Amino acid sequence: MDGADGSGTGSDAGSSVPAGGFVGVRGASEHNLRSVDVDVPRDRLVVFTGVSGSGKSSLAFGTIFAEAQRRYLESVAPYARRLIDQVGAPKVGEITGLPPAVALQQRRGAGTVRSSVGTVTTISNALRMLYSRAGRYPPGTVERLDSDAFSANTPAGACPNCHGVGRVHEVSERSLVPDPSLSIRDKAIAAWPGAWLGKNYRDILAELGYDVDRPWAELDQADRDWILFTDEQPVVTVHPIRTADRIQRDYQGTYASAKRYVLHTYATTQSAPLRRRVARFLEISPCPVCRGARLRPESLAVTVAGYSITELAALPLTELAAVLQPLGSIENAPAAPRDPLSGEDSEAGVLLARQVRSRIGPLVELGLGYLSCDRSTPTLSAGELQRLRLATQLRSGLFGVLYVLDEPSAGLHPADADSLRATLNRLLEAGNSLFVIEHNLDLIRHADWLVELGPGAGEHGGEILYSGPVAGLAAVPGSVTAPYLFTPRPSDRTPRRPSDWLTLGRVTRHNLRDVSVSVPLGLLTAVTGVSGSGKSTLISQVLVEVVADRLGRASVSGSEVEEEFTDSADGSGETGLVDDAVVSVDDVTVSGVERVQRLVRVDQKPIGRTPRSNLATYTGMFDAVRAVFADTELARERGYRVGRFSFNVPGGRCETCQGEGFVTVELLFLPGTYGPCPTCRGARYNAETLEVRYRGRSIADVLAMTVEQAAEFLADVPSAARSLRTLLNVGLGYLRLGQPATELSGGEAQRIKLASELQRARRGKVLYVLDEPTTGLHPADVEVLMTQLHALVDAGSTVVLVEHDLAVIAQADWVIDLGPGGGDAGGRIVATGTPAELAASDTPTGRHLAAAPTGPLAAFAAPILK
Repeated sequence: MDGADGSGTGSDAGSSVPAGGFVGVRGASEHNLRSVDVDVPRDRLVVFTGVSGSGKSSLAFGTIFAEAQRRYLESVAPYARRLIDQVGAPKVGEITGLPPAVALQQRRGAGTVRSSVGTVTTISNALRMLYSRAGRYPPGTVERLDSDAFSANTPAGACPNCHGVGRVHEVSERSLVPDPSLSIRDKAIAAWPGAWLGKNYRDILAELGYDVDRPWAELDQADRDWILFTDEQPVVTVHPIRTADRIQRDYQGTYASAKRYVLHTYATTQSAPLRRRVARFLEISPCPVCRGARLRPESLAVTVAGYSITELAALPLTELAAVLQPLGSIENAPAAPRDPLSGEDSEAGVLLARQVRSRIGPLVELGLGYLSCDRSTPTLSAGELQRLRLATQLRSGLFGVLYVLDEPSAGLHPADADSLRATLNRLLEAGNSLFVIEHNLDLIRHADWLVELGPGAGEHGGEILYSGPVAGLAAVPGSVTAPYLFTPRPSDRTPRRPSDWLTLGRVTRHNLRDVSVSVPLGLLTAVTGVSGSGKSTLISQVLVEVVADRLGRASVSGSEVEEEFTDSADGSGETGLVDDAVVSVDDVTVSGVERVQRLVRVDQKPIGRTPRSNLATYTGMFDAVRAVFADTELARERGYRVGRFSFNVPGGRCETCQGEGFVTVELLFLPGTYGPCPTCRGARYNAETLEVRYRGRSIADVLAMTVEQAAEFLADVPSAARSLRTLLNVGLGYLRLGQPATELSGGEAQRIKLASELQRARRGKVLYVLDEPTTGLHPADVEVLMTQLHALVDAGSTVVLVEHDLAVIAQADWVIDLGPGGGDAGGRIVATGTPAELAASDTPTGRHLAAAPTGPLAAFAAPILK
């Protein structure tokens, strides 16, 4: 292949040919790849880059890794293959020179709060063994506890009162009856829903002889306690009051107290909205038995270096290593401890302490020393989770392996980039190959080999623009990456002036301690700082919750993909969410919030959890599309209504696949696979529905269109056209309308949410909060995104970004920098001001901003070339 035109390995690449040879790919056609041929060197750091949707993941993961996994699984017993999560055989003609591969993909924190940093890295296992075999037991202990006794996830270790959760959920009269001046008929018991359930309970109480029209505060305390807290469930025959305009028949009803209803619903319901609703009436407090430690008292009584295992797991990893250093440094440890129930100086204690510290070392090198073992994985960013998994690979000692990584720099401050490169170099020096999907220009500059795909996204991409040493990309005229990689692009934007300020005071959460911060209104503000400095806690949690609370709405939950705080349709205001782990914001002082009329949080969480959710349904444009088809002449003749054109309900959908377009194919002794539905062939609709045409196209044809194609086809459908225009404006023209939500990246999901907001009519002063919006975006896509965000500010809104990208920071009007370090070393405001003022400050962010080719002082800095 020619390094300049993408047809060969390049004449200038001869000196760079590795001793390990090349991985040769021929005829790769996965997703949008156009029968790609490319040779990529082994034993080198190879970066795959290109605009979002250009085909990078399809080549690196969908083709190269998928084929490596397929070949490995050929050696595994067929029955065992069913237990392995497989990515499927790729569409490729041939791949040669392919070593065994390990994939480290971007995945948002998954699992439950019981999954933690310690469990992902296996440090928790070593700690439990350390306490079991070498802990100091209290006097009078007869025998050592098994390692399971130090895990809150096992019956042997979990606190019996809270079952290892660490907190208890209770209700009180105050939480169930917020306004005691109301009567039961007037909905004094707010925990009861206002529909049939509350009315039935009210009528049952009336039959039992309780006065449902008397103010709650005037009822006897004994009656109030029975109504709210009784475990009895009496069954009575109810005789509702009949009115002239409504006939109500007698019925038998079973009474359940408000406490029983709330706790039972919270624990058993499968409806997320219902669970969030009843959570509002719960009071959450630390377990009185374990005091939040989650373990049995006898397990908590065992110590190492004076700490219980819960206390040790709560320390930042750097401190944990320091605490265990004296134990692991003991020389000539006796084979058996001098005190059989105090083995810190035993051989087992020394070895286990060293083992824990050896597992912590790579995590600290990757800039994760601020994390603690008990940090739950759902609270981690995708970048943090991937680096945790990368650290475990450093300890594996494998060589001759191909590691395929998905943006390892995601969520990483530039100050931590050196440690990431050092980690990648260690994997290379161990005899491995690294294929990395990456947009970070600094990491690209340090690559040994660069593969750029493009030139565009979706059907406009899927071609190899260049494959060769990094310097050769400068000679490729069609490269989208080269201008950003080699040409200084200083920010010439003049910062705006704030219209007012939103100030928070006395903020205390996680590593934030009594922090005060002022956020300018009417500007684009970047919140910066090293990983773990407290950015997301301050902005995505506290700021969002405080503003939502002061606006009279419920606090936001981290479990929702997007939360817009507007009045619900019934005026109840029950559009917000409550997470049972959220700390109260009542103590935070705030001023200036009255100048914010609406709050919109846009994150990178999925827009849907099943393939039934897609771009068209999420943005709402599909309603307009279905209405257009229902209004056609044939649809009116047949009596087809709008619902006929939904693939989620019976009627118009294909019943063989129930509107999914594919069916599961079960294979004996092999993993099940998916295939197109044999009836509708993937169209999702039955034949009669597909006969209805709008401008010669069926509704299945419309779902198969890209945004770009649909914008032209549906130009005369105003509501759909508006949605499509905003999607084009945020650079998503390559996505298909019916593309399942499960196939979208985090960056794509975030831009879809932003587009959904942009298509709405502007209503007052809006505060937009985005957490690392550039993750997964090529610098060209970042420019498109920033254009839209600046347009929001020009329209009178306020945008606050948590961000590491120096190019974005340089374009901000105002910067709030936290630090100076991560974890306990952070949590403070270390600098505020314009980008130029921050670049002049002596903080990690300021120093890197001053030296960046895209920063406000770029005129004094040359691009950093290899």
